[in-house]
Amino acid sequence: MKKSKFIQSSILLLIGGFLTKILGMFVKIVLTRKMGTMAMGYYSMLMPTFLLLLSLSGMGLSAALNVLIPTNQYNNKNLIITSLSLSFLMDFFIGIVLLFQGKWIAGNLLHEEIFFYPLLSIAFVLPFITVSNIFRCYYFSKERMIPHVVSNVLEDFIKLLLIYFGIQSFLSSIESCLTFLMLSNIACEFSSILIFLFCFPKFTIQKQDFKINIQAIKDLLKIAIPTTLSKLVGSITYCLEPMILTTVLLKLHYPKETIITEYGIINGYVLPLLLLPSFFTNAISQAMLPIISKYYHKKDYSYVLKKLKQALFFAFGIGFLYMTICFFYHEELLHFLYHTTEGKSYLLFLLPFFLLYYLESPLLTTLQAMNQSKINLQISCINAIIRTVLLAILTTLSIGMYGLLIALCINILFTILYSSYRIYHCLQLQ
Repeated sequence: MKKSKFIQSSILLLIGGFLTKILGMFVKIVLTRKMGTMAMGYYSMLMPTFLLLLSLSGMGLSAALNVLIPTNQYNNKNLIITSLSLSFLMDFFIGIVLLFQGKWIAGNLLHEEIFFYPLLSIAFVLPFITVSNIFRCYYFSKERMIPHVVSNVLEDFIKLLLIYFGIQSFLSSIESCLTFLMLSNIACEFSSILIFLFCFPKFTIQKQDFKINIQAIKDLLKIAIPTTLSKLVGSITYCLEPMILTTVLLKLHYPKETIITEYGIINGYVLPLLLLPSFFTNAISQAMLPIISKYYHKKDYSYVLKKLKQALFFAFGIGFLYMTICFFYHEELLHFLYHTTEGKSYLLFLLPFFLLYYLESPLLTTLQAMNQSKINLQISCINAIIRTVLLAILTTLSIGMYGLLIALCINILFTILYSSYRIYHCLQLQ
C-alpha cells in the first residue's frame, strides 16, 4: 500500500513537473527573446534579492508543515492558522523596510537606482506567495498531489500568457519591465489560491483552532528556524554574488555592459538549460518527503534507506542521459531555445558537475524529512563561506565569469559528499 502511494505521488509529480518545466522553458524563451540579453542581465541581478526576501517571508514554515502534518501530532487547522499569522507578520515587516529603504538598497547594494520600483512591488507580491505556499504544503503533506500539480501548471500558464501578451507594453524602459515581471506573480499566486480553496475539504473553524499552542509553535520554529537560516544563508550568498562580481570586475576594468551581459547569459541561458530535467529529481524528492517523514517517525529506517537509494538511482540515471545529450548537441539546444549559441563554453565547463547536482535534491530532502534541518543549515553555511571566498579570490585572477562557475562546482561537490555522510551517520546511530 505504501509503495503504491509513493508511486502514484511520484507519477503525478512527474507529470506536473514535466508540464511546469515545459511551460517554464517557454516563459524563459519568451523573456529572453522579447527583453534581450541586456534586460535579462538586469533581471538576473534582481532575482537574488527577490529570492532572499522570499526566504525571509516564508520563514521556513513550509518545511515545518511538511514534517509535522504527516505525523498527526497537532490540530492541522491550528498549524495552518499559526503559520499564516507568523508569515503575514514577516511580510508586513519586509514591506516597511522596502518602502523606506528601497532606494538605498537599489542604489548602494544593487548599484542601479532603476531597481527601486521593482523592489517595492515585491512587498505586494509576498502575501500572495505566503498563502499559496502554506496551502500547497497542506495538500502536499496529506499526499493529495492533484491540487499541488494543477496549481503549479496553472501558475506557469498564466505567467506565460501575461509575459507573451503583456510585457510588450512595458518594454519602453527596463524599470517598468522589471516591475511588471514582479507584479505578474500576484495573478499567478492568486490563481493557485483559488484552486486550493476549491479543492479544500469541508470543515468548520472552531475557537480551539485559533488557540495558541505553545508546544506546536515550538515544534514549528524548531524546524522552521534552521530551514529559514539555511535558505537565508543561501539567498544572501546568491544576493552577494552579482555585487561581488560587479565590484571586483569593475576594478579590473571590465566594461559594466560586458559584466551584465555575461551574467545574464549564465543565468538566462546556461543554467536554465542545465536545470531542465530537475523537475524529475524534484518530483521524486517531493514525493519522498511526507513518506520518509512518516516512516522515520515510525522508526522504519530500512524503508527510509530503500526510498533514498531508489531516488538517487533514478536521479543519476536521468542526469547522465541528459548531460550526454547536452554534450553532443549543446549548440543545437541553445540555438533552438534562445536563437543564440552564446554561453556554450560555460555550458561545457559545467556539464560534469551537474551530473552530480541532480543528487542534491533527494539527499537534502531526506535530511529535512528526518527532522535534520540543522544539518541542512550547516551545509548552507559552509557552502556560503566557500562560495563567497572563492568568488572573491578567483574573480581577481582575471578569469571573468569562470571564477563564479568554479565556486558553483565546488559547492555541488561539497553538498553531495557532506549530506551523504550525515545521512549515513544519522541512520547508523538509530
